[in-house]
Amino acid sequence: MTIHLAGDSTVAPTDHGATSGRPEIPLLGWGDELVPLVADDVHNAAIGGATTRSFREEGHWARVVEAIRPGDTVIIQFGHNDQKEPDELAADGGYRRRLDEFVTEVRALGARPVLATSVERRWFADDGSLRWSHGAYPATVRALAADRDVPLIELTVFTRWLYTWLGVEASAALFPHGAAAAAGLEVPEAMQQDNTHFTTAGARYVAQYVAEALVSLDGVHDAETPVGLEIAARG
Repeated sequence: MTIHLAGDSTVAPTDHGATSGRPEIPLLGWGDELVPLVADDVHNAAIGGATTRSFREEGHWARVVEAIRPGDTVIIQFGHNDQKEPDELAADGGYRRRLDEFVTEVRALGARPVLATSVERRWFADDGSLRWSHGAYPATVRALAADRDVPLIELTVFTRWLYTWLGVEASAALFPHGAAAAAGLEVPEAMQQDNTHFTTAGARYVAQYVAEALVSLDGVHDAETPVGLEIAARG
């Protein structure tokens, strides 16, 4: 079986995502780091700058569809760029409609669609709180998943927890400016504001969560005896 990834630069392979301007600090989406964490093959079709509209219009979705086989899984995560086109790709308008079309087409091919909310941007306010940067887009994904009975991977909540748990300083290492500073490198101006694209460390955290979520969705360990029963049996 194959896990197909459809999304933007926060999912995309290194050469289809963003650039930090420093070869020693590659930027990548979490899809790069998923490969060693799952038994299935991973087909990462995500690409930088993609919206739910451009992903189809530029032919990327057609390539995903062509590669899908019955029993495959297709993880769909968009939103970062859709929100920049509020007229055509409003959360409760074109964005939801296009996600719904993706879901329908995946199911028609005998594969399993999985919707993922967008990874959060690491934007801390002056008071140390983490800003909510995606507006209604994650809520739209949650609602669509519920309405269409589609499995959901909650990456907005996970990444918000991750950044706040690590704190302002430690979470910076998951992004290019923090990694550059920690390595004693000069931080280019364009890199200083990039709290969206991951270094390998950031991508690895998210990929590990996705891998665990897939294990849960697959019900891999559901038949195992609950530990509580073993404890009770020992008296």
